[in-house]
Amino acid sequence: MREVDVMGVRVEMPSNQPIVLLREVSGDRYLPIWIGAVEATAIAFAQQGVVPPRPLTHDLMKDILAATGNELSQVRITDVKDGVFYATLVFGSGAEVSARPSDSIALALRTGTTIYCSDDVLDEAGLAVPAEQEDEVEKFREFLDHVSPEDFEAH
Repeated sequence: MREVDVMGVRVEMPSNQPIVLLREVSGDRYLPIWIGAVEATAIAFAQQGVVPPRPLTHDLMKDILAATGNELSQVRITDVKDGVFYATLVFGSGAEVSARPSDSIALALRTGTTIYCSDDVLDEAGLAVPAEQEDEVEKFREFLDHVSPEDFEAH
């Protein structure tokens, strides 16, 4: 398993499909995962520190964990089959729950939990970005600095 950082979310054109982009912490691979608009908004809210007036689903999950004394110790992106990614929530008690990566990432961002990705997933679906292509990554980072959750709402 390799630790990954959440670079952010964006809308892939021309499909108008949101993606979350993860980056290998100690490597040069990026992992794009196509996600739903609701999950893209949840991830963007968490990254921007937006606190909704009433808790959204991932905020509720965080509150439930805190109220019951449970700790989310890791998020693991474990598999990809036919373009579908799979994740596992690992709790301090040792319990593990299967989850979608998008929900797992949204919860991890709210709880400060480290996200890991299996080597097999990175080998199969990761994209190596050579140093000379870092300009494109920087453009993506600039996009992330200016995107808002409303950009993911259905029109």
